[in-house]
Amino acid sequence: MSQYTIAVIVGSLRKDSFNRTFAKAIAQLAPPDFIFKPIEIGDLPLYNQDDDGNPSDPVKRLKNEIKAAQGLLFVTPEYNRSLPGVLKNAIDQASRPYGQSAWAGKPAGVLGVSVGAIGTALAQQHLRNVLAYLDVPTLGQPEVFIQAKEGLFDEAGNIGAGSREFLQGWMDRFVAWVKLHAA
Repeated sequence: MSQYTIAVIVGSLRKDSFNRTFAKAIAQLAPPDFIFKPIEIGDLPLYNQDDDGNPSDPVKRLKNEIKAAQGLLFVTPEYNRSLPGVLKNAIDQASRPYGQSAWAGKPAGVLGVSVGAIGTALAQQHLRNVLAYLDVPTLGQPEVFIQAKEGLFDEAGNIGAGSREFLQGWMDRFVAWVKLHAA
């Protein structure tokens, strides 16, 4: 494959979200054959099984974008020691109706940034549990629990010098993971 499209699902709707900024910055560490495409999840209706037979246009768009991607990048904050409701709703929408999941078999990476010292560890664990059920092969190591603090980003919004080597190592592993599972 000459080009890999990675669907980027950010679990925060906030315009100036640390996780949205992080998603853009970490994508800069990927090789040129990896294209990172942000996926809109803020316009999805709440999941209702009654709508499975006639999904809304935003749900159809979400499922098509996931199906078209060769990999997934989840970048999520932690809300109340778990993943945000908006992210869980997007996962539920694209996994239904039962047996028609857009997620199945798509290789994924899970990251997150938080002001807290444990840097989204619990949200990521909950997300990994959900993704395991949905048959999403998820990169296990290295885990990336990032605390939002001075120096995480440089003046241009890229990954700062103090985290660049570690995150480049993560990106290199993610690229290899996607290539292994997207083949």
